[in-house]
Amino acid sequence: MSSSIISNLINLIDANQLRQNLFYLSKDPLPYRRLNYTVSRTGKNTLYQADDFIQSKLESWRYSVEKEGVEVRAFNCDTSKPKAHQYSSPSEEYPWFTAYNLYAKKVGVVHPEDIILFLSHKDSQSWVDSPGAYDNCAGTVSTMEIARVLKDYPSRCSIWFLFCNEEHTPWTSVTAAQNAKLRNDNLIAIFNLDSMGGKSQADINANRKTNVTLFTEPEGERFADLMDEVNEIYQIGLTQRKHQRQSPGDDDGSFITAGFPMAIMNVGSFPYADPNYHLETDIPELVDIQNLCMSTQASLAAGLSVDLGKV
Repeated sequence: MSSSIISNLINLIDANQLRQNLFYLSKDPLPYRRLNYTVSRTGKNTLYQADDFIQSKLESWRYSVEKEGVEVRAFNCDTSKPKAHQYSSPSEEYPWFTAYNLYAKKVGVVHPEDIILFLSHKDSQSWVDSPGAYDNCAGTVSTMEIARVLKDYPSRCSIWFLFCNEEHTPWTSVTAAQNAKLRNDNLIAIFNLDSMGGKSQADINANRKTNVTLFTEPEGERFADLMDEVNEIYQIGLTQRKHQRQSPGDDDGSFITAGFPMAIMNVGSFPYADPNYHLETDIPELVDIQNLCMSTQASLAAGLSVDLGKV
């Protein structure tokens, strides 16, 4: 019974929805998702416009959206570094902005105190004119699509969706994680979706559909193994592997550092090998929508397996 529920739901993941939202948030009308870039005709910075779009979609699926403000600044650009790694500490004169974590929450009907969290950073790079299509518009629209598919699903556990910011400083996932710990939130699974489908030119040429699940602490390994299991059970077709980090990183690392060691990250490759990483050429036309769709299906299948007590 539970396998058929999962199979039916992951088959609702819609590649066209992923594509439409991806192009909206990383090309037209929003070329970037940055606090320090404003589309002149609106007078509102592009990250706030992205927030408005994400919120409107979530509300159309009957979620209430909560906003958590965090003071941040744009990164500086150090051109002495390799192009993909030119972010550096902000100059003193850089202005402060309020960036927002956006939350949408489903309340569980059996174990509402147990929480499964899907999260993605929604901002693009604040120091370079990159659309950030893979990094991390891909993860953002994946989390949105999971929320859409689950809108009418009577989950046993609570399922939360968090859209945070990692390309400005400080990362707003740190605040989200610290506040979760202060509230004693009972997070039982944490899936960070970041740059899913982003892979090497060799993998692109071979048309491989890749996903790597990163875990840091031993508590995360069973969720990394779960990603492999659902890929096989539901015949998703990913080239799936797991990798243990030596120290916490990315937005899952914010939660690990705050005391949630089970957090994992799904990413297209590791070490991350997209040839357009942090470049102006990280455009939506180059995103492998089929790979993104498959990675979204696998992430959803893993989350549903937790909800249905299969883990």
